[in-house]
Amino acid sequence: MTNLQKRILTSFIILPSSIFFVVKGGYFLLFFLIFVLFAGIHELISVFKKRQIILFLGLTLILSLFSIYYLKTDNIASTTLLYLVITICIGSDIGGYVFGKIFKWKKLTKISPKKTISGVFGSFFFSLIGLIIFSEIFYPGWNVSIKYFLLTILFSMVAQTGDLIISYFKRLEKIKDTGKILPGHGGIFDRIDGLMFVVILTFVLYKVNLLP
Repeated sequence: MTNLQKRILTSFIILPSSIFFVVKGGYFLLFFLIFVLFAGIHELISVFKKRQIILFLGLTLILSLFSIYYLKTDNIASTTLLYLVITICIGSDIGGYVFGKIFKWKKLTKISPKKTISGVFGSFFFSLIGLIIFSEIFYPGWNVSIKYFLLTILFSMVAQTGDLIISYFKRLEKIKDTGKILPGHGGIFDRIDGLMFVVILTFVLYKVNLLP
């Protein structure tokens, strides 16, 4: 089985399962987040050697999981916002991967050789597609405002930056993946690299009443 086939198969299992726990909420979400926390801490201790990286990623992981739990449990508006953020991040990740594979334009940076300029455009494009699909599901007939258009671009940009940050740390440690728990994807941090930073930003914007 090729790496792409493993990636697709794992996605069909992990993505629906993760969405189930998030949507279900309550103890289901809490146990899921605790599992992700322990799996992530295990990766940090097993793979990374530099204390600064371990502390930074550990704190980022904890803050992101707390943000997810808070947004899910605060009220309906914050829950809907969390779903939107997850949709945008999934779209950004898929778009970057698909466009990068198909168009193979110039490399974006030496930090992550697989990242391409076409992938950046793909991430933005699919994020906006995710926003439109989300609005049609939750708010049929709603015209997407310029505010949410710009937020989607911002969230995709932050997600891509988060991806590059994790790639930079992996490059410093001379490793390809942060783990092997997710066949075709790598480890926990390989999978939630962008989402961690976006959901923390979302929590901050929500708490200062800039969202929703």
